[in-house]
Amino acid sequence: MFEATQHQFQLCFRSLFNSGRGFSFPCNRQGQVDLDRLSERARNNYLFARAMVGRDLAVPAIETIALH
Repeated sequence: MFEATQHQFQLCFRSLFNSGRGFSFPCNRQGQVDLDRLSERARNNYLFARAMVGRDLAVPAIETIALH
């Protein structure tokens, strides 16, 4: 039987100092986050995460999320 799997993407900012900590945001295949679709809190967290790259957070990576 064939199982259809769709993929969504997330942009992940991992902590440089605390394993398992960081931020992730929904994005497209190119890693672009639609700020208009984020809540105010998520938008503030995204802007914070971008500002903390190289200080507290690693360069973000695009990761896939498999949806069944």
